Order: sequence, then structure tokens, then C-alpha cells
Amino acid sequence: MLMKEYRICMPLTVEEYRIGQLYMIAKHSHEQSENGEGVEVVKNEPCEHEEYGKGQFTEKRIHLSSRLPSWIRSVIPNVFYVTEKAWNYYPFTITEYTCSFIPRFSIHIETRYQDNSGTSENCLNLPDTDLAQREVVHVDIAYDPIPAHKYKENEDPTKFQSEKTQRGPLEKGWRETSSPVMCSYKNVRVKCDIWLLQSKVESFTHKAVQDILLLGHRQAFAWIDEWHGMTIEDIREYESEMHEKTNQKVRNANNSSSSASSSPENSSGPLDSSNKRKGSKGSIGSKGSK
Repeated sequence: MLMKEYRICMPLTVEEYRIGQLYMIAKHSHEQSENGEGVEVVKNEPCEHEEYGKGQFTEKRIHLSSRLPSWIRSVIPNVFYVTEKAWNYYPFTITEYTCSFIPRFSIHIETRYQDNSGTSENCLNLPDTDLAQREVVHVDIAYDPIPAHKYKENEDPTKFQSEKTQRGPLEKGWRETSSPVMCSYKNVRVKCDIWLLQSKVESFTHKAVQDILLLGHRQAFAWIDEWHGMTIEDIREYESEMHEKTNQKVRNANNSSSSASSSPENSSGPLDSSNKRKGSKGSIGSKGSK
């Protein structure tokens, strides 16, 4: 198991971030869903925890076969997805990723949001054993390198300025000088109990997680004029609308693909044998097992 704690600062308050994060996830998921791949929302409903109180549970299927490196694609089926289950008791959240095809692989994330610049040494209350092996990684949304094919000038925090809030562009040292500033503390545990692949898979997964966190938080800030001023009711309505559009996008592509593969010219013939919840209220949400 490889554990890292990512600390991502934003020029926002914790309350603003709540809306911005939900907006970014819904919009980003829709943008990234195409050709039968992307994020399919299975559940989005209220939940409750005896310690953390009322929250929101979501379950998603993330279809991403073609986006994986060839050494992973060689050992997984063509129809492949990761299941995401998230319990949002803001400002604390729990997220789990599993894959039924690889039962010995999982990602477990615990997140807490605080109004500071990443200076809390143990805001997630990790035991000493975890602190001894934890690696802290500070993610700078403005100055950490981003892959060239992901770069958009209008999403560059060093060039963008919000019309509504006048925040930005972000200059060197912005995390120490910005007001407001908040930090997302994410303790990420990646576990892969597969002989010969453990180290490679765990390292690859953490690199992917860090890249996703960097891009997503850059977008949340760059899109601030789209979501700033929305209420939680507004964002839930926006989520529902975008989830339906995203699901339809993924389903349409999958239906087209299925129709094409079942057509006579694509059939391999009768002798080809190869053609043959921790839910929101039932597990973490209600039993307080986390």
C-alpha cells in the first residue's frame, strides 16, 4: 500500500469551494465523456452518518479503457470500468474506487477542507503509524507543470482574473499572500496486491491522481465566474441536469458500439465461442464504519 497526502490550496473560502468543487466535477465529467468513455452516474442521493451527520452519497462508473497504458490494457477486458463511491459530509468526505475485475486493487481517499494555506500537520487525525509512512505532496494549481495537451490559456491561473471576484492572476508565493485561501487535505491510499505489478500500479495510480487533482482545481478556479453566487440548491439542480446529459452521452456511444459489433459483417459466426453497494444508507453512510 502506498499512501500520500495531497494538499491543494485555492484562493477561495471553504464555503465557496463547496459549490465550486461540485460545479467543476459535474462540468468536467460531461466534458470528458465521449466515445463511450467517461463518467456514468448511478446514484446521487442523501445519506447520513452517526458521527458526520447528513451528507450526499454518489456512485459512479468511470469508463476509461482506452486511456490506460498498454501494459494495463493487455490484462483487462475491453469493457472495463472503475466504480467510485463517495460520501460527502462537507467539509469531510470519503471516496473509494474499486474494480470488480481486479478485486485486489483499491483507492481510499479521506478529505478535509480548512481555511488555511496547507499548514495543518494532521487535520485528518492520522495515527502515528500512518504519519510515519505518509508522504506530503503540495500541489500548486498555478505553477505545477501540466501536460501540454491539457493546457488551456483561459484556464491558466497565472493569466486568469475573475470578473466577479477580481481574484487572480496568481503570482509566485500566492498561497502565502492570498486572501481568502483554503486547503484541501487528501489522504490517498492506493493498494494493489498483485504480484509483480504492485509497485508499478500503485506508482502509476498516484501519478494519475495528482494529475487529476491539478487539472480539476485549476478548472474550479478558472470557472469561478460561472458558479460563484450559486446556492447549494442551485448546484444540486445543475448536477442533476449535467448527470442526465453525461449519462446519455455515454449510453448513446455504447449503444452505437454494441449495434456495430452485433451486425452480420462483424459477427464471428456460431462456432466462435469467444462471443458469448456500500450504498448511501446501508454502509459507510449509516453504520459509521469509517
